[in-house]
Amino acid sequence: MGTHSSFFIILCLLHVSCCVSFTNFAFGDSIVDAGNNNYLPSLSKADYSPYGIDFTPSGGKPTGRYTNGFTIVDIVAQALGAKTLASPSLAANAASHATLGGINYASGASGILEGTGSLFVGRLPLRTQIENFEVSRAEMVKTMGENGTLDHLKNSIFSLTIGSNDIITYFLPNLPFVGNYDVSATTLQDIMVSNMTLHLKRLHKLGARKTVVVDIGPLGCIPFVRSIHFLPSDKCHEEMNALIRGYNQKLRLAVHQLNKEMGSGSVFVYANSYDVINGMLQNYRDYGFENVKDPCCGDFFPVSFCIRIGDENEISTRICDDRSKYLFWDSYHPGEAANFIIAQHMLNGDENICSPLNVRQLHNYKL
Repeated sequence: MGTHSSFFIILCLLHVSCCVSFTNFAFGDSIVDAGNNNYLPSLSKADYSPYGIDFTPSGGKPTGRYTNGFTIVDIVAQALGAKTLASPSLAANAASHATLGGINYASGASGILEGTGSLFVGRLPLRTQIENFEVSRAEMVKTMGENGTLDHLKNSIFSLTIGSNDIITYFLPNLPFVGNYDVSATTLQDIMVSNMTLHLKRLHKLGARKTVVVDIGPLGCIPFVRSIHFLPSDKCHEEMNALIRGYNQKLRLAVHQLNKEMGSGSVFVYANSYDVINGMLQNYRDYGFENVKDPCCGDFFPVSFCIRIGDENEISTRICDDRSKYLFWDSYHPGEAANFIIAQHMLNGDENICSPLNVRQLHNYKL
């Protein structure tokens, strides 16, 4: 598993331009959370083994990342020459990372909509994440001045990977405290896109000029969704996937509209993760996977948590023998192997995956 880090050092040497200092301000949910929920009274946490078992910077210790190793934003940062990985925004030393690898504001169980994730108690909705960025920005202004801050932010990449929990909440049973949204599917799509657009405009007003908006993947095929809806392992929740495709289409139009409205002084990139993940599900052997149905850690049915108790020899849930052969790490999140594939498509994909630019082109783009 540790060979991935060497691979990206070699990749950076081959692409000298990528080794210009890279700073990322990441917003999102558990797909990209780097440990913010460690600091919250939340039922959604990944601060225990075996999470992080393949995360080389921590020596295999859990960091709060909801996967076995690197997240997508970690991998992109490494490939583009970040001095360090983005620090969780709630960590004590987060402000010092604003001009290094950047700051990660993502929070497990969070959503675009305020009510999403209320079942898990502590989490940072997207609005709160952006408010936390405002605090970071104020700290930057103290040390760099307003013009210096604007110049730094202009050359940084902002990424938003969020919306999955809003969709999953919509399809949960109507139970107390769950936060189910009682609107039509079309209305939900429109509310989510409208809120996302407002948040993107807010970030733009605060100085974001290079922004990557990642769509929602085929959640109807993840083990958690198939399990709670009693679907066999060879079936996906097609109604959920259809709603997601409709949302993604509207989000793509909204992102391209922002490019028109904001003009040449900024770039908004729409990143199509749905087709990348769907491609892995449909043609998994081409990507080196052997299992795209079951979680590597835990069982498919009933849904089991990925957790270790006692020492390293006392594991309470099953862990697969070869983590690189499984698309899913746990019942919800992709494993490091899948994250590397998604990140490579984000970095180098054509306009079907990232438009109008891929992330590497966006990083090198001179505003």
